Amino acid sequence: MTVQLSVEDLIEYTDWERDQWLAFLRARGEELLRVGVGSNGDGRFQSVGDLVKHIFSAEKRYIDRLSGREITDASLLPSDSVEPLFAFGAQSRKHLKEFIAAFPSERWDEDVELNLMNRTIQATPRKIVAHVLVHEIRHWPQIATLLRLNGIVGDFRDFLFSPVMCGNARRQRSV
Repeated sequence: MTVQLSVEDLIEYTDWERDQWLAFLRARGEELLRVGVGSNGDGRFQSVGDLVKHIFSAEKRYIDRLSGREITDASLLPSDSVEPLFAFGAQSRKHLKEFIAAFPSERWDEDVELNLMNRTIQATPRKIVAHVLVHEIRHWPQIATLLRLNGIVGDFRDFLFSPVMCGNARRQRSV
């Protein structure tokens, strides 16, 4: 028996996750975007906002590459303001969905060559799109951990408790 998790399921989950984070940041304040990553980071990100920007800009750049477009420069996008960040995220997600809808089905498993930083990789569009979504899924818990280490606790947003692929989770009443 084969059990399948679709790209659409992952998109639905990451869309839900983005909505949860947007509501959380709007309610708690933009200062959360300025929470630092600490001294043990890899040097690419200084704050939570930098990491959010990275999630959205990586998605945008991969789809730019796969679409043959010039790579979007997100360097001027502020990483300390919720609305512009998430508007950019909405744009990157729109482009991802448009790419998936328009890409010829017979080409999903053809190797493409991409230049990334100082490397050249060969991968299929299917793998690259999966990477974009898994990449995002990996980073949101990192953000939650950074905030939690700074005393800021959010909601529990595990995939199992999301509305994706049906199901329902509710709190048990205390006796």
